Amino acid sequence: MIPRYTRPEMAAIWEPLTRFKIWFEIEAHASDAQAALGVIPKEAAETIWAKGKDAAFDVERIDEIEREVKHDVIAFLTHLAEFVGPLSRFVHQGMTSSDVLDTCFNVQLTRAADILLADLDRVLAALKTRAFEHKMTPSIGRSHGIHAEPVTFGLKMAYAYAEFSRAKERLIAARKEVATCAISGSVGTFAHIDPRVEEHVAKAMGLAVEPVSTQVIPRDRHAMYFAVLGVIASSVERLATEIRHLQRTEVLEAEEYFSEGQKGSSSMPHKRNPVLTENLTGLARMVRSYAMPAMENVVLWHERDISHSSAERMIAPDSTVTLDFALNRLAGVIEKLVVYPDNMAKNLDRLGGLIHSQRLLTALTQKGCSREESYKLVQRNAMPVWRGEGDFLTLLKADPDMKKYMTDAEIEEQFDLGYHLKHVDTIFKRVFGES
Repeated sequence: MIPRYTRPEMAAIWEPLTRFKIWFEIEAHASDAQAALGVIPKEAAETIWAKGKDAAFDVERIDEIEREVKHDVIAFLTHLAEFVGPLSRFVHQGMTSSDVLDTCFNVQLTRAADILLADLDRVLAALKTRAFEHKMTPSIGRSHGIHAEPVTFGLKMAYAYAEFSRAKERLIAARKEVATCAISGSVGTFAHIDPRVEEHVAKAMGLAVEPVSTQVIPRDRHAMYFAVLGVIASSVERLATEIRHLQRTEVLEAEEYFSEGQKGSSSMPHKRNPVLTENLTGLARMVRSYAMPAMENVVLWHERDISHSSAERMIAPDSTVTLDFALNRLAGVIEKLVVYPDNMAKNLDRLGGLIHSQRLLTALTQKGCSREESYKLVQRNAMPVWRGEGDFLTLLKADPDMKKYMTDAEIEEQFDLGYHLKHVDTIFKRVFGES
């Protein structure tokens, strides 16, 4: 985690002290269940809670013990015993370290997902506001980066809103899939611990019971979680890239907010660069990169190994922290985005009416001209305009072959901008449930 791209609430989930507190809760809830089953004395469970609940766990002390024992869970349990005393011998009975590690990891991932879901809500709110603000603001749609046909800037925001709505649905599903608990002991057989302990801990920690664990919770669950984060990051980059293109000097239809006193270049005082969306592009690349090791972690030897552990210690905090930062930065960009409708109008007219070529093609076919001949006729008049040799409407009216099929008034009718926007309300109702 890099402080520059880290927000405190998400970072706190991955701090060592948070992890140790969750470990304690898992152990204490398990002790409660064990006491209820008569496996350990009730006094032991009560003492574990009483002396451990508000204990000031010392991260440095745990690290010191781990340097000797070379095992993080044993180091924690040794430190916990320093608080609990003799009854600490009843802690962790029948359990294995993966029970604690995996259950804790899934608690952390679900908490991270909750923050990310709130982030997505902020992005969606910003997109909806700007979509309705510019619902009927005409702009040019582009394919291959080339002017195609008219759209509206509101539709661009609606496209993104629909995409991030799908992202939210996927993350909700990924959160549910990863929110499982395993307290099944060595190789997952419950030989040394009653399955009812697992059920109790799962309920207490807000998780579901893992149906079958092999000492570790299956990593296909986690692979899906990190894959979803990667897809969300790709959606972030898609929208960021759109804004970057729209801010180019030759386009300048929209622009990141440039604050008072902000400077765009160390050498060129006139510069206003899309630094935030460029930053989002880079952050998205990182979040996507974490999906691959998560998928490779699915493959473990037999009932377990720890080849996944080192990767997860890095990819979990880094991916969630980075995406959290990116989503909040994106929301801020959309909320403050400067939009230039006049420049959009200028760009719509930049090709001298060529953006209406499909309407003319279709109109000619409806007048009895073959599609092949219609295409040639429209293209023949379009290419000189592309080279800057005239106006499309004027050339069409002067073409004797056009007059065989259409009057001047009928040709002019095909240049109506409103024709392209007549179903904007329909699209908005599909996306937002209202228009």
